Amino acid sequence: MDLLTDFKVYLVTEKKASANTVASYLRDITQFVNYLGGDEQLALEATQPCVESYMQRLMDKGKSAATVTRALASLKCMYRWLQQSERCGSNPAKEVKAKKVERKLPQILTSEEVELLLKQPRCIDVKGYRDHAMLEVLYATGIRVSELISLNIKNVNLSASFIICSGKGKSRIIPLYHGAVKALSDYIKNVRPNLVVDGETALFVNMNGERMSRQGFWKLIKYYQKKAGIKTEITPHTLRHSFAAHLLQNGADLRSIQEMMGHADISSTQIYTKLINQHLMDVYHKAHPRA
Repeated sequence: MDLLTDFKVYLVTEKKASANTVASYLRDITQFVNYLGGDEQLALEATQPCVESYMQRLMDKGKSAATVTRALASLKCMYRWLQQSERCGSNPAKEVKAKKVERKLPQILTSEEVELLLKQPRCIDVKGYRDHAMLEVLYATGIRVSELISLNIKNVNLSASFIICSGKGKSRIIPLYHGAVKALSDYIKNVRPNLVVDGETALFVNMNGERMSRQGFWKLIKYYQKKAGIKTEITPHTLRHSFAAHLLQNGADLRSIQEMMGHADISSTQIYTKLINQHLMDVYHKAHPRA
């Protein structure tokens, strides 16, 4: 049995995991197999003390609690699959406890910082129009960067002002505000046709006419952060967090935000309530004359 190849097939075909999740799981399993001496057969024979020893080894090497927890989650997933497919008699990772991860509140931009960032791409050339449209769509919808670059031209409905986003094995409809519709319309009608190569279905493409990559968009975000002079560290996920927090601040309900963001569990969305409450406390202590 080729453990890694078969596990990859399972993740892709049955769990419908994203490319990033598959890569992360396989990397974790590869590191565990290497810990066992590089023999996949030994992974099938591993015991609970063996898995616990590996977790301790990761912590001894200075890995963060989040990294160790993720590695354990990967092992638990693999052993569940092995057990269900009757390739392994027991799950040695099942009873292993993950080290508690202190969840940090996400960092967000202020409304003023978002406006400043969105103004940075100058709509005077194809790159400016494209970049402006990408940033507007990201903030308008709160989608993940992987979902943004996976959008195809067919996923956009300008007349009805929404996009159809596919992620985590599900599709969802997300509305667009007027500014995002305008930016997308300008890009799709006047810019994209001059960029794409024949047969390319991607909504957003690079200067070679091919689908935009995660790395390409990361560089784009960092460039406009520097250009805007924004001190807050900005990643593609910062706009996703800001989208959720700003909706909540302005009265949106958690269930609607959960649906738009594609969260499987409401607890993932509730983190923004804590964020808003913390923000209010900070404002109170800074502004109240007797605080």
